[in-house]
Amino acid sequence: MTNSTRTILALATILLVSGCSGRVGGDVARQCSEGLEAGYAELNKAKVDGFGEAVEVTKAASLLAAADVQKQFEKFPNCVDKVRRARAYLADIRR
Repeated sequence: MTNSTRTILALATILLVSGCSGRVGGDVARQCSEGLEAGYAELNKAKVDGFGEAVEVTKAASLLAAADVQKQFEKFPNCVDKVRRARAYLADIRR
């Protein structure tokens, strides 16, 4: 794993932990939170299993980190969109 990938993953983890504000904004907020949890789990599994190319993993990690930022600013529809795109990259890696 390259240093840039490690940096992005570390940033994503920090953002995930700091993004737990305890406020929720309904169904879309729940989708955002649950999607982020699932996305990070899939990302970690892809890394452990050695699936995919570093570029695809980096794209997914970047999108998840950006989704975390959107969650912090309560931009839940944007969060859900980024989570869906990240999970699509991760699904492509496993194929």
